[in-house]
Amino acid sequence: MERYFDAASTTRISSKALEAILLAEESFFANPSSLHKEGYRAKEELERLRFNIAKLLCVDSNNLVFTSGATESIAAFFSSLLFNEPGEIVTTRIEHEALSSYLQVLSRFGWTIKYVKSKKGIVNPSDIYSSLSDKTKVVAVMSVNNVTGAIEPIKEIREAIDSFEDGKRRKIQFFSDSVQLLGKLDSTPLFSSVDYASFSAHKINGPRGIGLLYVKNPNSFHPLSSAGGQERGKRGGTENLAAIAGFEVALREWIEDNKKEKRAEEINKLLREGIASLGYSINSPSLASPYILSFSTDLPSEVYTRMLSDKGFYVSSGSACSNNAKGKSEAILEAMGVKHIDATHAVRISFDRNVKKEDASSLLKAMEEING
Repeated sequence: MERYFDAASTTRISSKALEAILLAEESFFANPSSLHKEGYRAKEELERLRFNIAKLLCVDSNNLVFTSGATESIAAFFSSLLFNEPGEIVTTRIEHEALSSYLQVLSRFGWTIKYVKSKKGIVNPSDIYSSLSDKTKVVAVMSVNNVTGAIEPIKEIREAIDSFEDGKRRKIQFFSDSVQLLGKLDSTPLFSSVDYASFSAHKINGPRGIGLLYVKNPNSFHPLSSAGGQERGKRGGTENLAAIAGFEVALREWIEDNKKEKRAEEINKLLREGIASLGYSINSPSLASPYILSFSTDLPSEVYTRMLSDKGFYVSSGSACSNNAKGKSEAILEAMGVKHIDATHAVRISFDRNVKKEDASSLLKAMEEING
């Protein structure tokens, strides 16, 4: 039997989310911007779904902008900075490629990028504070690391920013890539702390090609191009109503599953203990998402993942995006203090709320067979 342990890359769409997509395609086929009856119906459904998602997240619906995914959400915010005079961006070396690639673009336009260290993958808020200056315009720190699951102290970072800003008239924008947090961990501290955050539906058994940009103050966000003026002028292009319907259902399933966290923690504990017994080193810190676990074996990452794949167990060597740019996940692990050899031998196990203990036990058995 095949078992999937690469949920941090993407997840299988839930049957209910798929049903919602098909229903929306049939019932609300018109363009929400069209000025006729069917267009109005589609617009009403769009706003109903936006309201429902906002309610699930305990935010205002005006704070949500639908995008094609977290990568576009990140691009929307960082490209908007090109309207401003260049300044400083304080960030880390463990961000996802979708964000780090934009930092390279901004640096070519005169922006200064300042990096803070992340001991074991976790940023110290005092290091953020020490890096701030009168030229700092943005702080960008992800909520949950996609390689190790490390949970960042978002609330404390906000407090450090506020402490620096105390008495000053200017404001530093706080952005957080929060793809691996959505639906899985408490998002209350996130929304009370950040100015912007990015999300994708396909990480929580929703459809691919739909995501969100959270904007605390919509009046302060001016995209590089508003195109057709959809999404209140924040993101152009006809809204993917069917995918949004699937997103809403998938998010609801995750948030209303009150037992998911306990299950995930039990599975994570089982895996940690089993992997440690095999003599492998664990890269994920103790303060990490229970849905992600990184460890290093005595074999190169690609070799080990293929050996597990041959046995019907699908894991990864790191971010799926990193597989298209060799060395990215390794660099992230090394920035966390992982030795180079361990970084090149790293494997990531990640799962969704549907994985069972029996699946994890079977994975450990396959690993024991490889270990000899």
